[in-house]
Amino acid sequence: MREGSRTSAAVSQAVATVLFVTTSGESLIRIVETPTLAIGARVEGPESGWPVVLLHGFPYDVHSYDAVTALLLPRGARVVTPYLRGFGPTRFRDPRAVRSGQQAAIGTDVADLIRESGLDAPVLAGFDWGGRAACVAAALWPELVGGLVAIGGNEIQDIAGSAEPTDALAESRHWYQYYLHSERGRAGLTRYRREIARQLWEEWEPGREIDTEAFARTAAAFDNPDFVDVAVHSYRHRYGLVPGGARYDEAERLLADKPVIDVPTIVLDPTEDPVTVPRGTEEHRTSFSDLVGHTHVSAGHDTPRDAPEAVAAAVLDVHARIRRTS
Repeated sequence: MREGSRTSAAVSQAVATVLFVTTSGESLIRIVETPTLAIGARVEGPESGWPVVLLHGFPYDVHSYDAVTALLLPRGARVVTPYLRGFGPTRFRDPRAVRSGQQAAIGTDVADLIRESGLDAPVLAGFDWGGRAACVAAALWPELVGGLVAIGGNEIQDIAGSAEPTDALAESRHWYQYYLHSERGRAGLTRYRREIARQLWEEWEPGREIDTEAFARTAAAFDNPDFVDVAVHSYRHRYGLVPGGARYDEAERLLADKPVIDVPTIVLDPTEDPVTVPRGTEEHRTSFSDLVGHTHVSAGHDTPRDAPEAVAAAVLDVHARIRRTS
């Protein structure tokens, strides 16, 4: 096992199973205790399976990966799909802790999850916040990560460069980020979290009909008491408007240096996502030193839901690359 893995006895002390009940149903969820969080995660597949961690974005949840998981389980995977901080059953252990949504925080959460779950060099896959968390973890703790499927490419933020304006169309598509810079936006997200999330789903999936039942299943995750605070902090910190948590200062300093990610990586670029711009392979090579592949995928922002076959294939290809080189 790589550095950071734990014995099964130690893992058993950190992991429990609970019933997560919402208005749209119930499911068994593992709770993984980390230094900061009690992370709720779906864990599926045999304990002896090769590990995969699937990371959702904002405003989504673990259900984005339902079809991806169904494709990976028959291939022997042990699939861990956590709820990010501020979503679903995931909770802060310290009621006084800053509800940070900064990139170093969510990346650290992934590294902590890997350590505390005893996962041996998992493949990480993620989009939006989850893609950022996966990239941060791979960049700062490569010894914990076997490989990466980066949906949308390198999502690590250039906070120092965030003051530079972009074109009018791109700016208009980030209205929700600027909205949350104000206290009016905080109040709006508190009162209308489902309506705002539904609006974003519709904007980010042009030409695709939103499944009302699927949205309802996911929207239950927004009832987390930290959802608003984490989201507001995330969209303020990335523009340098608020400080981050002291625990993450060193990680943010390292991320500001724009580290190259060295683990085997496949990049999937969704072609129908209004908030991302597909890039060329050579541009992605500047971020990923071991770029196994790069594919443009017909999908909107929620790429795992729109194109599960492409995401599952990329995870399998990264896994195959790891096996060949190990």
